[in-house]
Parts: sequence; C-alpha cells; structure tokens
Amino acid sequence: MPNPGQTSARSPTQAQGLQNLYGEVIRAPGLKIETSSASISSSLCTVAFAAIILLLVPEKEMSPTAKSTIFYGSVINPISLVSYSASPLCLLAVDTLGNIDWLVDDVEPHNLQETLASKGYIDSEVIALREGEFIIPGFIDTHTHAPQVPNMGTGGQYQLLDWLENVTFPTESKFADVNFARKTYESVVRRAIDSGTTTCCYYGTLHLEATKALADIVHAFGQRAFVGKCNMNRNCPGHYIEASQEDSIADTQALISYIRSLSPQPELSTQEPLVQPILTPRFAISCTDDLLSSLGDLASSDPKLRIQTHISENKSEISFTHKLFPSAPNYAGVYDMFGLLRQNTILAHAVHLTEDEVDLIKSRDAGISHCPTSNFNLSSGVAPIGVYLDKGVKVGLGTDVSGGFSVSILNAIQNASISAKICSLQAGNSASSESAKSTSFANKQLSIPSLLYLATAGGAAVCGLEKQVGSFAAGKSFDALIVNVRDEAGNPTIWGLNGTSPQLAAEDKKKLLEGWLERFLFCGDDRNIERVYVQGAFVGGRTYRRGRMDDSSFLVGRDTSPKLI
Repeated sequence: MPNPGQTSARSPTQAQGLQNLYGEVIRAPGLKIETSSASISSSLCTVAFAAIILLLVPEKEMSPTAKSTIFYGSVINPISLVSYSASPLCLLAVDTLGNIDWLVDDVEPHNLQETLASKGYIDSEVIALREGEFIIPGFIDTHTHAPQVPNMGTGGQYQLLDWLENVTFPTESKFADVNFARKTYESVVRRAIDSGTTTCCYYGTLHLEATKALADIVHAFGQRAFVGKCNMNRNCPGHYIEASQEDSIADTQALISYIRSLSPQPELSTQEPLVQPILTPRFAISCTDDLLSSLGDLASSDPKLRIQTHISENKSEISFTHKLFPSAPNYAGVYDMFGLLRQNTILAHAVHLTEDEVDLIKSRDAGISHCPTSNFNLSSGVAPIGVYLDKGVKVGLGTDVSGGFSVSILNAIQNASISAKICSLQAGNSASSESAKSTSFANKQLSIPSLLYLATAGGAAVCGLEKQVGSFAAGKSFDALIVNVRDEAGNPTIWGLNGTSPQLAAEDKKKLLEGWLERFLFCGDDRNIERVYVQGAFVGGRTYRRGRMDDSSFLVGRDTSPKLI
C-alpha cells in the first residue's frame, strides 16, 4: 500500500521497487548482451540501458538526474477533440517529484543513448515497453458516488426519483456507521484506481465522519480526487436528511478544513494537492433556498473551491425543480442565482438542457459531466453532447455509479459512443469516417480522438486541472496508465497479441498502435491496465494487485532476455 504521507514523490519503498524492474534489455540489431555478466560486444550501435550505461560512461560524466524514470515505447497523447499523437518509439522522462521532465517522439533504438545524453540523463534507468503495451494519460471520472458502489447493477427498473427513494437513500444512510464506511470505501477506491481512474470526483454521503474516512483512504491510496459531503436538508427521507442549514454548512466547512490538512500545498508550488474538497449540493431539489445561499457565500469566499451537483437529468426532476424555484428562469438559473455556477462548477448529466441554459453554462465557463451509462440505465434520456461541444462547453465523462453500473471510464467511453450514434441516427445522419475529421459534433458519432479526449484532457478541463493532468507535456504531472493488449492479459474480448509482429515501417507502426487503442477503448477492462501512476507513483493496476507494491511483479510472465526491438 502506498505511504499515506507521500503525495508528490516516490516513497523509498516505491523507488526500490522500481529498481527491481529495470532489468529488461533494450538493444539494437547486432548487439549481444549477456544479462548475467553484462558482457558486451557490438559492431553496429550502442545501448540505452541503465546498467550498461553505468559501465560505458565515466563517473565524472554522470548526470545528477539519475533517480528519474524514463519510459521507452509506445505513447498515445490526446491533443484535441479531433486528434491525438501515436508514437511507437517515444522516450518520456519523469522526475523525482512525479512530473514530466521531457518527451521525445520517434527515437530509433540506435539513437537512444545519444538522445538520453542530450537531455543530461546519461545514467538513468529505462523502462522498456513491449509490443502490445502502450502508455496513455490516466482516466478522469468527473462524476461518481462512492457510497453507491455496493448497489451497482441493481435498481435499473426505476427512474431517478423512485430510484433514489427505493435504492440509493437506504444504502447511503448506512454510512452513519464510520466502520462500515471505512471498510466499504477501501474497496471502492481500490476498484476505481485499478480500473484506470487517476482523478475522481467523489460524492460522499451527508455524514461528516464517513466522508473524512473517504478522503483519508483516497489520500492513503495515492489517487488524485475531489471529495465532497452531500448537502441535503429537504425532500429526503426522515432517516437520511440534515437537521438544518446551519448543521449542513458547519459540517461542510469542517470537511474542507480537514481535507486541506491532509496535504497542505507548499507556498511556491504551482501544482495542486492530490486530494481536495469540493462543494456538493446534491441537487437543487434537496437544498432549501437558505442552504443554497449559504453555499454560494462559501463559494464566493473561496474562488478555488470546486463545486459539483446534478442538473437536468430527468424530466420529473426538472418539473419539480421549477415548482420549488419559481423565480429562477430555468434549472441552470437556480444555481446561477445562488452564485454556484462558475468556471469550476461540474454539472452532471445535462440531458435536457434548453438552449438558454447551454448559453448560460458556457458564459459562466462551467463544465458538464457526461454520464451516458446512467442516462441509459435510469431511462433519463440521451444527452446531446455534440451540441455542447459545438458551443464550446467543457465536457468530460462520468461513471455516475450506481446509476451507472461500472466504475470504469471505459464503460462510459463505450456508452458515450453509442449515445452519440443514437443522436446521429435520430437526426437522420449516417455514420461516416469523415466525422473523425470534422470540427463540428452535433448529431454525429464521436471519433476515437474525441472519446479519448473526453476521458482524459476533457475531464481535466472540467475539473480545472488542464494545466496539470489529462495529457503529456513537460511540467505536467505523470498520471498515466500502462495498457497491455497482449493475450497474456487474459481478456477474452480483445483479440490480442501472442507474439512479435514483423518489422514494420514507421507509418505502419503508428497504424498498429492506433488499432491497439481502439480495441482497448471498446473491448478493454481492468485486466488490460497493467500499471496505474499518479504523480509518478505506482498506485494500482493488474501488477499492483498481484505484486502489492513489488515492481518486480511487472516482469512476471515476460521474456527478459535480450531481444531485438
């Protein structure tokens, strides 16, 4: 388990574990290496491999960056809604604080040592990915309910309001028991991380102590997250409701202070802490005017504090909201009139927004969490995400467990694709490969670049973290997944690799890598997520579950003998 006190740099245990991993040899054609004795004979070119370089380079030329980690292999990096880069031979360096130092595309094996030396990384360790393995940014879940995970797969016969009454509120009320909460949340957070979620926006329950426990666990496990206690003082069952507006605000303030004490931000740091508080008015229906007003005052006094809530998920919910807030022009206007609609507000669902609401959300620079699985499962509707994208509204993906029935963003990606195709079919548009090149999105299918972007960089923008995570660039945090689509991953739904394909031209390698990505997005699951990194720290994935922090487990079942690249 990660060191609870380690949030920005590797713990000694993690660093030692990584040392066990760097035994895989990288070499170019014609080079012989005997790993047991490290004897070398070469007639063609040199090696980029830490132990070998230590023998070849005089001590006085060693770089002070020796503890940094360098990955070599296939890297996929989202660029925009219509493009991503796919580099089969990328060098990516991560410094000791877990930030990306640099990355260089298209580095042939015979240029490895020269490229490393030009960056001052002469004696650094290198992790070599195999064919069928690639690195992508970690997934960002912009909307989920941690206490609802035990309910996954149940309640699909209900629509939203009946579902809350019959399925959700009875389960959430159990979290008054802090021991129950702690045990449940340990499993919830571990499942989310191992499914590839490096950043998560968590709704807790209305219970202060249980939500503190959630924050503790997220912090201890090393995930990046926003954790909020639900504000809900009306239209809730008697056994699960806050006593007053004053109690709700007092508990909210206490939680904010508590979470910020977990990992205080250094004065000169330009990066935000891993775990942060987030204001969480459950939805307008559950909050009185005075509670929303007080939450607005709290938000106004703390501009960096994120806000998350629901909007326009279900038609009955919308009608009820209008009755409760007759002076508001629309649902979005309710949040706006209380100062809760701004650039760091995350609005979940947005299935039935009016044009005026879309324009208002855009003008406030708020973001939308698209939760297609839940929208289907609770019969809420199909959100016209293409319309919002054309308006320039920020959009990310959310699992919305347990309205959604999977903690994996992969499931949200798959249903987002189906949702967009439904919009396209309803508009009479036929699916076309040209949509991948289009810069308009309304009533069109979502391309692979669009889906990848929404799951990563789009989610980062919704969370206000676009300068820190969501894509790979120098200075950003290394929040990443090592994906494995080889047969050994054990996922029968992916037609994986069971050998080495013949030498390919550069363009063919890129096409092969693009094919791996598409198969992973539509057929992948947690078995294909080999490793999960947050802020450069190894925190989860298939090999983590098997090895429990022993990085040498990454080599189990793989050929570590010298081989051609």
